[in-house]
Amino acid sequence: MLKKVFKSKDEKVDFDLNSIYLGHYNVTYRGISTPRAPFDYVIYQMIIHEIKPDLIIEIGTLNGGSAYYMSDLLELSGNGIIHTIDISNNHSPILNNNKRIEFYYKGWQGYDLKKASGFKKILVVDDGSHQFQETYDALIKFSPLVGVDSYYIVEDGIVDALNTHHNLNGGPLKAIRKFLKENNNFRVERKWCDFFGNNATFNVNGFLKRIK
Repeated sequence: MLKKVFKSKDEKVDFDLNSIYLGHYNVTYRGISTPRAPFDYVIYQMIIHEIKPDLIIEIGTLNGGSAYYMSDLLELSGNGIIHTIDISNNHSPILNNNKRIEFYYKGWQGYDLKKASGFKKILVVDDGSHQFQETYDALIKFSPLVGVDSYYIVEDGIVDALNTHHNLNGGPLKAIRKFLKENNNFRVERKWCDFFGNNATFNVNGFLKRIK
């Protein structure tokens, strides 16, 4: 058995879910606030490389950092655009002329699915309100756009572990459980959920892969 030996206080390894959660609020991407767990940044780039989507639908723009990150990944592959959806125009002006990002401001309820017509590989990311009913309703609306072997990613199921899901009427995990009980076209992809350890992701059980 390895014995831990610390020469000084500065060499001590000491972190947990709460420290990661607090730290994720300070994350930026190219200078834009982009709250996301470090595990998930790595997983996203692997999924996008694997799927090579020609359309990513993102529910929840906020400052636009996440869309910026994903647009750069698409730029590296030379293909694909992002439809990022919110209820207000608060994103960084740096993104206004980004050729791979289109902004929609009527909320996901106001997004016309015809906008997704003609795209062959669609990836959906829900980083919206995380309220149970809204998360579930968005799953019902957008999941048919996801083709076999692509993903519908439901973010922030970690709220259960943080014990804040009660403020969200049950939150994302409740919506995922209900959706999967009614829909056998998707499964939780453990490859991603457990990549760094059992659900070592803020998207607990949230990487939903279409299998048929």
